Order: sequence, then structure tokens, then C-alpha cells
Amino acid sequence: MKTLKTLRKGMDKVLSSACFVIFAFMVCIGTYQIVVRYFFNSPSTVSEELLTYSFTWMALLSSAYVFGKKDHMRMGFVADKLNGKKRLILEVVIEALVLAFAVIVLIFGGIRIMNLTMTQVTASLGIPMGTVYTVVPLSGVLIVVYTVLNIIDLCTGNIRLSESEETQDEGAAK
Repeated sequence: MKTLKTLRKGMDKVLSSACFVIFAFMVCIGTYQIVVRYFFNSPSTVSEELLTYSFTWMALLSSAYVFGKKDHMRMGFVADKLNGKKRLILEVVIEALVLAFAVIVLIFGGIRIMNLTMTQVTASLGIPMGTVYTVVPLSGVLIVVYTVLNIIDLCTGNIRLSESEETQDEGAAK
């Protein structure tokens, strides 16, 4: 179990650092783009593409990170009404559905689109579009790892199901 926690913490640190670096890069490139466009009246197409593709990478890597931290938005109106074993089963089923989505859409679909677009190059940067799409299966793999860790945590009781369940338990204890 300690190895799994270490793996999760390591992934969290790498992903948060990567997102930070990409965001800082975007701020620098965005500032450059504004300066050359408004002060020198010479817009840069390279910076436009860099911002677009950097934003795509940051969005997908951030979604994997947020999913791993279990800080994503969710509609809990059904799950919040369940307790105990029923709640655990529902949470595991939800994680299994996310796992299936990540494998089918993000990994397999991402690899297909990546392979299909390797011969196309971007207009300004001249890099293969497949390189840009690499983030799709990468984020899929990250989400799969996080999902497996979440299922293990749920089954071993190492994860809180919700804060509302804790408050219900406290109210029952009084």
C-alpha cells in the first residue's frame, strides 16, 4: 500500500509541475504575442500555434491530475443518498466506467488519431500533428493508473467516500 501512495504522490508531483511549467510557458508566449502584435504591429503565427497546442496539453494533463486528486466536479445526488456497501459498489462501478472510457476513447482512440495525423504538419511550427495529439493517449494512461489506484483505495477502505457520509456518521453517533 505504501508503494501505491508513493506512486500517486510521484504522479501528482510530476503532473502538477508539468502543468505549472506549461502555464508559465503560455504566459511568456502570450505576453510575447501581445507585445509584437500591438507594439510592433507584426503578429506572430508561431506564438499563436504554441499557445493553442500548449493549452491543449495543459488542459488534458490538468484533467488527469484533477481526476487523480478526486477534485473533479461530479453530480452526487444519487451517490450522496447511499451509504455503506451500496455506496462502495456505486463508486467502484463509476471508477470502472471511467476506466473503460479512458481505455477506449483516450488510449485507443488517441493512438489512432495520433497515427493518422503523423504525416500532417502544423502550419507555422512544422511539427507533425501526431506529436500534438500524443497528449491524448498519455492523459488516458495517467487516468487509467489513477483509476486503478482509486479502485484499490476504495476496496481497501483507504479513501473517504464523501464528507456528507462523515457528517451523517457523526450525527448518528450523537
